[in-house]
Amino acid sequence: MPPSLPDRPASPTLLVAGTAAAIAAVPGALLAGFAAFEIISERAAAILAAAFAVGGTFAGVVVYRDLARLVLTLKRAEAGQPLEHLPVLPPLRRIAEAAGRLADSLRDRTSEVDRLAGAAVRIVEGLPDPLIVLDGEAKPIMLNGAARELFTPPAAEGPDLGALLRHPGLRTAVERAERGERPDAFSVTLPVPVERELIAKAIGLDPPLRNGGRVLVTLSDRTRERRVEQMRADFIANANHELRTPLASLLGFIETLRGPAAEDREAQQRFLAIMAQEATRMSRLIDDMLSLSRIEMMEHTAPKGVADLPTLARRTIEALEPRIAARRMRVELSVDPAVRPIVGDPDQLAQVVTNLVDNAVKYGRDGGSIRVRVFTTPAQGGRPAGVAIAVTDDGVGIPRQHIPRLTERFYRVDAARSRAIGGTGLGLAIVKHVLNRHRGVLEIESEEGKGSTFTAWLPAVPAEAPRAVAQPAAA
Repeated sequence: MPPSLPDRPASPTLLVAGTAAAIAAVPGALLAGFAAFEIISERAAAILAAAFAVGGTFAGVVVYRDLARLVLTLKRAEAGQPLEHLPVLPPLRRIAEAAGRLADSLRDRTSEVDRLAGAAVRIVEGLPDPLIVLDGEAKPIMLNGAARELFTPPAAEGPDLGALLRHPGLRTAVERAERGERPDAFSVTLPVPVERELIAKAIGLDPPLRNGGRVLVTLSDRTRERRVEQMRADFIANANHELRTPLASLLGFIETLRGPAAEDREAQQRFLAIMAQEATRMSRLIDDMLSLSRIEMMEHTAPKGVADLPTLARRTIEALEPRIAARRMRVELSVDPAVRPIVGDPDQLAQVVTNLVDNAVKYGRDGGSIRVRVFTTPAQGGRPAGVAIAVTDDGVGIPRQHIPRLTERFYRVDAARSRAIGGTGLGLAIVKHVLNRHRGVLEIESEEGKGSTFTAWLPAVPAEAPRAVAQPAAA
């Protein structure tokens, strides 16, 4: 910041005395010479010298006053105030007027620069692609809104760029950008918290920004496009694999009904019932595959809705009441009063609750009990505070070796029993991917002969206060 102007010229006495001496010196010397050669009398010379001295003093006072006015004018121009009490002497007056015009011009230009800078910041902040500015040590000093949203986990206070900054491809690109080389795009795969595929580019900033920024990193999220491609391939493969058997059964029954059983009413009723069951299973299978594909396609985007787990649990139990009653089961629901609505996709979380309770109904014992608990969990072990829903059944349990693979699509502990009760093998895969999108975790505990507990944990991001984001300069 430039130093402020002084309030007035320094050493006024010296300035006035110097001005008076400068004005009176030459006439005084001439008068002294005239008196020495007796051209004029010494008394007249003294009177004239005194007059010149008085005139010089007056001129010094006038010069000092105008210099003081000039200083005041410059200070007012610097502060953007109207110019008043301009100097009387023409040269100084012209300087004061020129300084005023220059100050006005500079203020106009500064205002325009600030306006353009503000517009640029708003444009960058609103861009859909993430932008990150790094300093000379490759540390982030500025992020736009898209970058903060991409790298800020739920319930976190600020962005976490550790995985990105440690990527070898980014390090190489930043080094090249600092050397002024032409930027090249490179692929970055971030495995956590949800796998993302990004196209990154590092651009050197020359000259550096005022805040020390030297490299601009642009990111383009290609996760959705890759997911769509993978979704198509998986859907075709899964449909081909899982629908082949029920379709073959349907074709076989149709041929039987058209041939040997064409006149057998009893066989027709039995075969039609089986065909209806197989068709219903295929319909469920297709619905689950489509649902899983949609969830996987959205898995990398953070949810923005409001979800109330206790309400979802109550509605699910009410919807499954006929099936629960058919198996003579009892359902106990307990809700922690401290549970509050969280940020989440209510439709997808409803699928989680429905799949967990539905599994308990399918694999629990007849006349048994199901316990559903919704409770809060404190922050511990690096995991933030959260909300969980646990569903416990008293069925036959699951052998320990099968537990790690339960969330794989189409994985069944007992394939024959699963098909017999209408399972598609996709329920827990759907649960896993929904929880991945919400940065949650599925925990499974089971003991053979005693039952199983499936716990879906979610970070407690309050719905009334969505996750905080760091300011760009503090990122």
